[in-house]
Amino acid sequence: MRSVQVVRLDGPAAVEVRDVEEPVAADGQQVVIDVRAAGVNFPDVLLTRGLYQYKPDPPFGLGSELAGVVREAPAGSGFTAGDRVAAFSIYGAFSEVAAVPVDHVVALPDEVSFAAGACLPMNYLTAHFTLAVRGRLREGDVVLVHGAAGGIGTAVTQLARAMGARVIAVVSSDAKAEVAKAAGAHDTVLVDGFKDATRRLTGGRGVDVVVDPVGGDRFTDSLRSLAPFGRVLVVGFTAGEIPTVKVNRLLLGNTEVVGVAWGGYALAHEGYIHGQWADLLPHLRSGALDPVISQTFPLEKAAEALALIDERRVTGKVVLQP
Repeated sequence: MRSVQVVRLDGPAAVEVRDVEEPVAADGQQVVIDVRAAGVNFPDVLLTRGLYQYKPDPPFGLGSELAGVVREAPAGSGFTAGDRVAAFSIYGAFSEVAAVPVDHVVALPDEVSFAAGACLPMNYLTAHFTLAVRGRLREGDVVLVHGAAGGIGTAVTQLARAMGARVIAVVSSDAKAEVAKAAGAHDTVLVDGFKDATRRLTGGRGVDVVVDPVGGDRFTDSLRSLAPFGRVLVVGFTAGEIPTVKVNRLLLGNTEVVGVAWGGYALAHEGYIHGQWADLLPHLRSGALDPVISQTFPLEKAAEALALIDERRVTGKVVLQP
């Protein structure tokens, strides 16, 4: 089969599409899936440079989320050949065939395309963990979303709105503001001056939740944007800089900084992903959760897709199709 392989730890240009052996399922533990689409994520870029917490030695298969059709499933798994599924694969999703642990496979509703399904496992399960679990989001809360035109940002925006929150999107351009609005943001503010703009939009109160997958020098102003008892949810650091916090700010404002590491938690708790998926299904079937796909590439152009993310030129999500 064809598979995108990282052959050197030199960044997106160091990937090649190679012919490799098809995976063989571990007895009773894995579902073999014919891949119809795979989602591309920022951690994939980090993996091409050896900068992610998971550090396999080259050559290795890239890609962590996919959608497709079950070819083979173990008895008692709940899946049979021909089922439409989405899956979180950890590695090897950028291939024609993938073998995925049963616990990481979920049924894909007929209302959701394979391309959209490939965008769901990482971003939307992360969004659910961010808002419903770590953020303790309640109906009527006000949520400020950084990187709101990106894959995580649009997922968080859609889910927050579906959960009854008001969403203020932080963006870097008017074009990205349009993407955020299309994803459901009630208001948009530019990165420069976002704190003051947010205060104006909330009548001086501030927001209940800040979702930050970006990090960098905006972090202090995120804290200053919080209402009393508000929380900043740390999802990632796409800006490349890990911020620090002076804890006296938390004391004086009665605020919190909360870490959000969905993958490490979900993979360590059997059945957790399936429970999250059950919560998301009504919103998927209604269309409230509908991934924003900016571009679709064949496997042979995986390096180009990764470069788009690396260079911060992506709105929404990029998808590969075998």
